[in-house]
Amino acid sequence: MKKRLLIADDEANIRLLYKLAFEKEGYDVELAEDGLECLKKVDSFKPDLVILDIRMPSIDGLETLNQILGKNNLIPVVINSAYSSYKDNFMSWSADAYVIKSSDLTELKEKVKELIN
Repeated sequence: MKKRLLIADDEANIRLLYKLAFEKEGYDVELAEDGLECLKKVDSFKPDLVILDIRMPSIDGLETLNQILGKNNLIPVVINSAYSSYKDNFMSWSADAYVIKSSDLTELKEKVKELIN
């Protein structure tokens, strides 16, 4: 059975890029454009892992992370942000990994594989 990824990012081009890349890797991928949609899809889609942007409209990634963990603290969450400054605070959050956004998805793919298996 395919592992299920939920990708939450407010940038449509990034969502599409990630969807294509991870489907090619054999994952079942669902997308959310903000924190509220992400939380709804955590309930309906039941992902095995969430890739979460920090800066999003409605509720940001950190609040979304807290609510995801409140629903199910066993879902691995990878924070994926263009802002490297957040990485310094990463250990104070409950995310499983922090990957800086890049056009090269190698690190993100490796981290997802490591956490999902």
